[in-house]
Amino acid sequence: MRTAAKKQEQASPLAAPTVPELLQVIEQKDHLIEELQKLLVLKEEQLRLAKQRRFGASSEKLPFQGDFFDEAELEQALSDVEKQLAGAGEPAPTKLPCKKREGFSDKLPRIRIDLSLSEEDKAGASRTFFTKVKEELDIIPAQARVIEYRQEKAVFDEADDNGQPPIKAAPRAIHPLGKCIASVQLLAYILTAKYADALPLYRLEQILKRYGGSISRTTMANWIIRLDDVFKPLINLLHEHQLSGDYLQADETRIQVLKEDGKVATSDKWMWLIRGGPPDQPVVIFHYAASRGEEVPSRLLDGFEGVLQTDAYPGYNQVCRNNPITRFRGTVY
Repeated sequence: MRTAAKKQEQASPLAAPTVPELLQVIEQKDHLIEELQKLLVLKEEQLRLAKQRRFGASSEKLPFQGDFFDEAELEQALSDVEKQLAGAGEPAPTKLPCKKREGFSDKLPRIRIDLSLSEEDKAGASRTFFTKVKEELDIIPAQARVIEYRQEKAVFDEADDNGQPPIKAAPRAIHPLGKCIASVQLLAYILTAKYADALPLYRLEQILKRYGGSISRTTMANWIIRLDDVFKPLINLLHEHQLSGDYLQADETRIQVLKEDGKVATSDKWMWLIRGGPPDQPVVIFHYAASRGEEVPSRLLDGFEGVLQTDAYPGYNQVCRNNPITRFRGTVY
């Protein structure tokens, strides 16, 4: 009986694995788990770097402001992770196809630099010619300078009614701020840098100082405030032009203002954005208001007739009731 059972056990194809075989299987699984953990770390790092590159905040007031200086390192690190994933047999992240870079605009001024052969190199040649081999984009750094206005005056011999010789002076160009030490070009530069390039005034102060022009941020802030009255007629015309169309988009977003009468610095204020006008001449205007109440859109959209696209905020209900406005609720981009 024992001999028959032993023979049957030896002949069975489902014989139990030996201890060395089990240890080998465990070792292989441990190695597989280790490789999967490495791959998981690479995937997490790739995701972190991709999020940082796409959504990383640029504000230097945030606690992770140091990342602002690591942009080049982040790009290189992401490239390294992609290479490691490719080495591990993982497909690289899908990238949009890159278009071939077009040449620089013909409207840009061009400077020709001839790379000439020496007289010794071209001795005996029947002719020479130049071929364009490269284009480089160049930029002229900003430069501070002082514009001096010298006014010519003429003195006449004949006396005027008061017995004084009359003097005529050449007319002076009208400055938008009257007596101001900033040229019109400098004012335009400050506005563009602050509102288009998001440069705070203290940085502009440092930039101008580096170029040799010492202008305090307080002075620049005063110029910007005074320019509000200068631009008001233009903004009013743009507003009228905007309301002349039959389709508007409107939205509002929270902002914080340091000094607002009756409100603390941390309370919500609002920037209202309206886009629209004739289809071939759209206008975008930002309106600041300390309130999000119905009176704000009622004032900004009074007189408009047409379609208004907004989100579901009920603050637009009143202006739509009081004007022939068809409201379309949808996400405003």
